Amino acid sequence: MANFVLVHGAWHGGWCWQRVTTALQQQGHRAFAVTLTGLGERAHLLSPAITLDTHIDDVMNLIEAEELQDVILAVHSYAGMIGTAVADRMGKARIKHLVYVDAVIPKPGESWSSTQASVTQQQRMAAAQASPNFSFPSPDPEVFGLKDADHAWVKRRQTPHPGNTYQAPLSFDVQRVAAIARTFVNCTQPALATIEPSRLRAKDPKFWDGAWLPNSKIVEIKTGHDPMISEPAALTQILLNCVA
Repeated sequence: MANFVLVHGAWHGGWCWQRVTTALQQQGHRAFAVTLTGLGERAHLLSPAITLDTHIDDVMNLIEAEELQDVILAVHSYAGMIGTAVADRMGKARIKHLVYVDAVIPKPGESWSSTQASVTQQQRMAAAQASPNFSFPSPDPEVFGLKDADHAWVKRRQTPHPGNTYQAPLSFDVQRVAAIARTFVNCTQPALATIEPSRLRAKDPKFWDGAWLPNSKIVEIKTGHDPMISEPAALTQILLNCVA
């Protein structure tokens, strides 16, 4: 029996992992889908006080409260920032495998916004400043390649994202994170433009001063940015392959 912790990206909640958590549990594993503070069913907590560290603590506290060891930690999109931090702070002793699901792979000192176009940064911060709780609204799920019932489901469930997570820099020890086995899940049809810098980093032998490529691999799914919704069986199998 393996321990899976699944962390959603911006605007989502633990709800988006339903199909994957069910499949993992049917295989006899423990699977926990975190909902980050201020999002999903915790949207009533949305406030300017939420920071990147709040979300990092959300994940670390779940791991501690459930007394999990050998965690396979899957982080989606924005949560690549969180997974990197958790791997650094908890280390190889607690985290067995880190799975970046079409996720941000930061450099030390970068924020989530660092690899995004300046116009995107300006739009999101302007929206946050104009909102009563310093948040920015969700995009139409069509940008994630979702259609029909899946599109409608995500559109009605998405919630605004806490703005003070966007430009917060993350400090971490590259070697501590690189000591943990890592998989980058590259979602290619359609490929979300804001993840392109991370796609390039995942195959760059010079990234993290050469520490990234050893002990890491890339797996491709021909689907959009929300594979836990559009291709749950394929994503579940990738996660199961991390158990061995």
